[in-house]
Parts: sequence; structure tokens; C-alpha cells
Amino acid sequence: MSTPTSLLIRHARIILPNGELMNGDVLTQGSTIVAVETEIANAQPTIEIDAQGLTLLPGVIDPQVHFREPGLEHKEDLFTASCACAKGGVTSFLEMPNTRPLTTTQAALDDKLQRAASKCLVNYGFFIGATAENLPDLLSAQPTPGIKIFMGSMHGQLLVDQEELLERIFAQGERLIAVHAEDQARINQRRQEFAGIEDPAIHSQIQDNQAALLATQLALKLSKKYQRRLHILHMSTAEEAELLRQDKPSWVTAEVTPQHLLLNTSAYASIGTLAQMNPPLRSPHDNEVLWQALKDGVIDFIATDHAPHTLEEKAQTYPNTPSGMPGVETSLPLMLTAAQEGKCTVAQVVNWMSKAVAVAYGIPDKGEITPGYDADLVLVDLHNYRPVNREELLSKCGWSPFEGWNLTGWPVTTIVGGEIAYAHGQVNTQVRGKALNFR
Repeated sequence: MSTPTSLLIRHARIILPNGELMNGDVLTQGSTIVAVETEIANAQPTIEIDAQGLTLLPGVIDPQVHFREPGLEHKEDLFTASCACAKGGVTSFLEMPNTRPLTTTQAALDDKLQRAASKCLVNYGFFIGATAENLPDLLSAQPTPGIKIFMGSMHGQLLVDQEELLERIFAQGERLIAVHAEDQARINQRRQEFAGIEDPAIHSQIQDNQAALLATQLALKLSKKYQRRLHILHMSTAEEAELLRQDKPSWVTAEVTPQHLLLNTSAYASIGTLAQMNPPLRSPHDNEVLWQALKDGVIDFIATDHAPHTLEEKAQTYPNTPSGMPGVETSLPLMLTAAQEGKCTVAQVVNWMSKAVAVAYGIPDKGEITPGYDADLVLVDLHNYRPVNREELLSKCGWSPFEGWNLTGWPVTTIVGGEIAYAHGQVNTQVRGKALNFR
């Protein structure tokens, strides 16, 4: 029987769990971190990495992605997406149920888990999607981080927009409920008001701040009524942030995407439908309020909502264009660049992109560089800047809304379960992640 691989990372700037920096070494054995010290002597590792000048972070856990498999593999698949994850320093992801078939049954969940086991370079978990009819599956399906409810900007079975149906889901069971909070009735009404307009910027007016606020208010009301664990996905508005600032029970969490922090409605003028997503981009004022809410702990962590479409699909005329943009390759450099610009600290980025996600979803032994924790790690270069380049992206869709942005903090080496999944521009396609557990 072969001896497990051991890695010795030397001379790194290590972000410790308390947020402090330490210059030192990290030793892994198999899939586990076994030592974090200023200097590790007498180790005989399988592989030694000289991390001089680099910063070592826990691997990113991206808690909201759409990787399109099964059924929509022309946009992305679990292999291409997990390669993009490894390149972006994302060592674990939680994926959404709007694939074909929908992930609304144990059988569909099992199928995704089997696919991921055979082709994912990083660790994985899959949400179960709520419909009007599948309450038994929502109570029993496992393993899953939680139930995903589309309260709006969805069609077909996954749209659950009636309060009595929502209440039935909130009232039974204890599993986390994650909501896409947009009010479908208001969206329908405003689609009629603005019909015939082909400028994609109208998207932010159709699915306006009020549509988001109404749905978040309803989800919060039901969560409080049943003391039900609630997570608000991709919060996008100042109004929602202020609502939570005034009234956020201990069992409620929220996330924000880099694009809702860093892009706003001005992006339509430069990148057109590539800026179209749900919930839409908002105003510079919303950017500011969301940043403050994140720094104050009103918003708990960051997710990408990686939702790729082909350039051909995006080239159609609004409103025939699909909503969504890729994000797993750029999220960490975007946030680390913001840290270098003084918008936040590197330690805050680590908390928002690793530790706080693991805590919120009850993922054991992830999100910290601590002996006994999983060896999911990323070495980043905070000294050199380079632009987002379409030709270098590994996501199958082949574009980014941040193309041309000059960023730092690009991953140099990504380690998944003690194995090097990405190093110096090359993906190791032999590495396989594992299914995540949820307490």
C-alpha cells in the first residue's frame, strides 16, 4: 500500500485563523494539515514547495455556483468548471439545482454526486431544489447543504412564488433554506410596463430594488415565524442590507457577490448583455451600502453565483438574452485586489470566502489553516498584477465581465485534499475532490 503524499510548504506568509499573519511552514500528510510552525525541521515530505514571497490562504469555498451539468453542458460542465475553480483558488463549491433534469429528487442528487466523483478536481456539494410538490424529497434527500427556493426570476417547476407554498416548506423540517429573493409578481408587472425596450440596462429597472426587498421581507417573515434557518443568496440592494441591519435573527445569514460589490449599472454601457444577471446590477449607492454591510457582519460571506452562458447566447437581443456571468476564476483576485486597495483586509477576505462559509453550512474541518483541518490551501501572489484575459480562462464559456481588469492575488498553487490541483498555470486533471459533509 502506497504512503500518502506529504507536502511541506516553506517560507509562506500564512493567514492564521485569528486573522494574524505568520511567516512559516505548513506540513500536510495525506489530506490533512499536520503542522503549522515558524519552521518545520526534520520533515521528509514527498513534495516541498518554496513559497517565498507568497501568501498562504485556506482554499475558497464558493457557496453558490451553477455548473450546468447535466443537460446544459454546452455552457459548462463539472470538469471544466472544477478546472476553473482550481485555477481560481476555489477548493470546494455548492452547486444549484436548475440543471436538466432539475435536482429535485434523491435520484437526481445521486446522479450529480456520481458525476462529480468521476470528474471534479475540487470538493463538491449539491442543493436540492424546491417545487410545489416535492416536500418529501426536501425533508429526506442527502447529503445536501440545503434547500434552494427560487422565489422569482425563474420559470417552470422551480418557481415557488406563492406564500402558502413557501410557508409549507418553511413549516416542516429543520434543513437550511437558501432563497433567491425576487418578487415574481412585481417582475411580471414591470415586464409589461417596459415591454419592447431592447437596451439591456432596462433589466435593472424591471427587476428593481423593490422586487428584491419584497421577497427578502417575505422570506424573513416566514423564517422568524418558524425559527427556520434561512440564507439569503446574492443580496444586491441597499434596502435589503438595511432591513437585515435592523432585523437579523441569529439563524439568518446572507451573502453578496463580487459583481454586486464591484460592478453597477454603468457596466451595461461598456459590456452590454455580459452585465445582465439575476438579481441585476444596481447603483453605486448600493455598492457602497453592501460593502459596509459586509464589513459590519450584516452580510456574512461571498459567493460568485457563477452562471455561465455562451457568447452566442449573450449576443442575442434583450430580453432574449440569458442572465448570468462566470466568476470562480476571478473572485479571489478581485477581492484580494480590493484588499490591496484598502477596501478591506486580506484576513477579512479569508473569513468571507472560506471560514464563514464553512461555519454557516456546517462543513467540518474546512476554512482554516489549522492542524487537523483538511489540506485545502491556496498560495497567492499579492505583489504582481496582471489583467483578466479571455484567452487564459478555463471556464467553457470563455469570457468574463471583468475582462481587462488588472488584478493581484492570482493563485500560484491550489491544493485540494493535500494534492496539487493547480500550479504555475497548469491544472492537474488527475486530482479528484470529495463530496462535502454538512453537520
